[in-house]
Amino acid sequence: MVIQRIQPNARMSGAVVANGFVFLSGQVADDTSASVAGQTEQILGKIDRLLAEAGCSKEDIVSANIWIAEAATFNEMNAVWDAWVPQGHTPARACVESKLAFPQYTVEIAVIAVQK
Repeated sequence: MVIQRIQPNARMSGAVVANGFVFLSGQVADDTSASVAGQTEQILGKIDRLLAEAGCSKEDIVSANIWIAEAATFNEMNAVWDAWVPQGHTPARACVESKLAFPQYTVEIAVIAVQK
């Protein structure tokens, strides 16, 4: 089996392709001054780019894990997610409230996709 690492650094890879699966690391926003909706939009853009680099798209996502810093922002994050996720291609998903690595992050998202 060939393992492809996309955007690797000393700590982790942005994505890893193995055995037809694409595993994305947890994605966070670059502009942390943005609202929860703004951070979510940035993260979904990063996911789109990483999936494209791996040869697939959001239609190929089979699982998503979402961490939000405050449960009160669930609906704000979901408004952006619901507009982005393709109808008929919704993945299995979990969303939990969690203290994130740094307080300026309000959302983190990791997905698993399949290559066609």
